[in-house]
Amino acid sequence: MRTSYSALETFKICPLRYKYSAIDKIKGPKSKEQVFGTAIHKALHFMFTRNPVFPTLDEILDYYSKYWQGIKEKINIPDSEKDFYHEQGKMLLKKFFVKNQPWNFNILDLESRFEVLIEDHERAENHILAGIIDRIDKPSENSYEIIDYKTSRKMPSQEMIDNNLQLSIYNLGLMKRWPHIKQEQVKLSLIFLEHGEKISSARGPEALEKTKNDVLGTIREISLKEKTNDFPPLPGPWCQWCSYRQLCPMWKHLYQKESAPDENEIKNIVKDYFELKNSVESHNDKIKMLQQKIHQYLDDKGYERVFGEEGYITRRSGEKRTYDMEKVREILLKLGRADEILKADERKLEKIMKNLSPDTQKEINQLVVNVKKTSTLTVSRKKQDVWTEPETI
Repeated sequence: MRTSYSALETFKICPLRYKYSAIDKIKGPKSKEQVFGTAIHKALHFMFTRNPVFPTLDEILDYYSKYWQGIKEKINIPDSEKDFYHEQGKMLLKKFFVKNQPWNFNILDLESRFEVLIEDHERAENHILAGIIDRIDKPSENSYEIIDYKTSRKMPSQEMIDNNLQLSIYNLGLMKRWPHIKQEQVKLSLIFLEHGEKISSARGPEALEKTKNDVLGTIREISLKEKTNDFPPLPGPWCQWCSYRQLCPMWKHLYQKESAPDENEIKNIVKDYFELKNSVESHNDKIKMLQQKIHQYLDDKGYERVFGEEGYITRRSGEKRTYDMEKVREILLKLGRADEILKADERKLEKIMKNLSPDTQKEINQLVVNVKKTSTLTVSRKKQDVWTEPETI
């Protein structure tokens, strides 16, 4: 498999979104935030390009403005908002330039492409991990710095940076490209333009080995889901920026244009469902009947979410696993963790599974004796501006 950090991260966030983009190769429109980020990255690449000298601040701002003028009409937002993004970009670039004049840095490469071979000895498979590093500097004779720019407003903690998968993969890419570089010579940095802050980190040999195992674990999970064509949608805050809402079973009912008879019926059912949830104890039987109708409608239409005037109802699918708990306890006893699940409780086991090593997880998963599919409905009440149409580019 040939993959990248962005593809692996997309799979972790939402398997169905991964399928649409990486397997089905469906190109969706980019959000205004993505377009803005691309424009800023283009300007920063220009800033640190010496041809034959580095550009001035005025030349950088002019380059950015011309690039923005060429793409702003493709963004389906009001002109006032386009102007805001334009001015915001100029402000970020000015602030960054004042503290980071390009002639003060020893730049080795910009938008540096890399490919890393990841070997899965257990399955006798080879995978290619590819990517592009924003900037590589050489601050001193025996040091190298990987730099990645971020336009997001949220700045993560140092702990999150120390465990950042993207930086770990970039570290592997740098050492693959220049094998003479030693691990202790590499510094990993994220620059948060909104705050004018740089947070740095480093990786040891064990951390990089863990990165390879994590990547292989995700690739194996993807391969398994490809065999069963099981890529469920995982709704969350990221849906706001997703390009595939009109295709996604969690959202496509919202975009249905037809006013068919069964549409009015399901909206009335959703309305009744919300009303009855307020007095659930006295209406359990009717709620179960409405749940059955909603499940039937979702099955018939291929949706996973239905919308009404009061909000929307989401069906969440999962699995309930049954293990051979005696054998599981034997494994955990060797690790000194058997006291964490004193009773045969699958729920407690699922909670500690993510903290176990990949080999231990695999050993325990082989003890699954039954898998039962589960399905539940959750209610989300309508809030102001929740039904906005997605941006199109």
